[in-house]
Amino acid sequence: MYRVAQANDPSIASARYALDSARQKIPLARAGLRPVATVTGNEGATHAETAFSDQEPVNRAVRAWSWNLQVTQPVLRVGALYAIRESEFIVDQAEAQYAQARQDLLLRVAQAYFGVIVAQDAIGAAQAQVSALDEQLAQVTRGFQHGTHAVTDVDDTKSRQGSARAQLVSAQNDLDSAQANLEKITGQVPTELAVLQSTMMPPPPTADSRAWMAQARTNHPLVRAQRAALDAARQAIKKLRSDHLPTLDLVANTGSNFSSRSLATPNDYATRANQRQIGLQLTVPLYSGGAVDARVTEAIANMDKATADLELASRQSALDARLAYAGVVNGLAQIAALDVAVASGQSALKGNRAGYRLGIRINIDVLNAEQQVFAAQRDLSKARYETLLQGLKLKAAAGALDEYDLLKVNSMLR
Repeated sequence: MYRVAQANDPSIASARYALDSARQKIPLARAGLRPVATVTGNEGATHAETAFSDQEPVNRAVRAWSWNLQVTQPVLRVGALYAIRESEFIVDQAEAQYAQARQDLLLRVAQAYFGVIVAQDAIGAAQAQVSALDEQLAQVTRGFQHGTHAVTDVDDTKSRQGSARAQLVSAQNDLDSAQANLEKITGQVPTELAVLQSTMMPPPPTADSRAWMAQARTNHPLVRAQRAALDAARQAIKKLRSDHLPTLDLVANTGSNFSSRSLATPNDYATRANQRQIGLQLTVPLYSGGAVDARVTEAIANMDKATADLELASRQSALDARLAYAGVVNGLAQIAALDVAVASGQSALKGNRAGYRLGIRINIDVLNAEQQVFAAQRDLSKARYETLLQGLKLKAAAGALDEYDLLKVNSMLR
């Protein structure tokens, strides 16, 4: 399903295109230090009448053309050097954002996949509960007809049966919603899915909570993205301040121009001139109306914002790691407790049913025992998949989630 999502999920496609776009920042910045060549040319005709020394005006139609090739090679442009460093950090930021998008896709696929299975297990538990209540209702109805059971037993069982059927309908709605969510990511209607083997337990964390939090503060993709954004903001300040510095370019041009005659003189001859020129062009900024200072002040504010965003991302990633770690540890404890609850509940249900047939247990005891068993089975299924998901979230918070982790989950499914 993850492979299908890679090809069909629009979110990961958008992130991939954003990365491709950001990678062009580097060649764009490097272009500021590379030569620029331009060719200009024109051709035209002028129709005019010119009078010389009180003579009658004469027709002086002129045809003219010209062309010019100019090559400019930057020699000293400090701002272009800072622009290149800024573009490299911008690409680093985009790479980290794409890594975050990939981790997000892994988590969304796993969460949607597990959501379908949990909903299917909930339907199975609800169906089993409805079947058990149907059987129990048949027993108490026969007992009521023979005078061995009270009408309250029938009413209690019907009430539980109605609630169980409502839970079954609700579980079916949850399954439809979960399947639609998985289809939104993959673009396909999910068919039969592999489920977690009953003997498999989600693995415990490999380190303590503080180690995971420390790794999250430095390696989470959003932290790396914000760190790159801060470095880019610092280079932007240097680039803008360099607008006060002079620039030096090597300029070379060659060209030619032609005129069939002159409008201003009576001489009736054509002129053609070829020219070549090479030299250094020095540009010294003097005053730009305060625009450079304003842009520098704006860039400093952006750097301060990037610093705050980096701290926010660091704290949030550490919190995510802490919550996910607690989710795994508590989930494992909950699974162990629910395993005991299911086993004990099944034994208690058997005992209550046997006692009911012998007359030492009443109908409500059987109903309560059934409800507890099915609720524990439903909760156990949800806890197992939720703990698996929390383990993936823990790896994601530390910036270490990849396809290998999904393969390890696959090995636990059948």
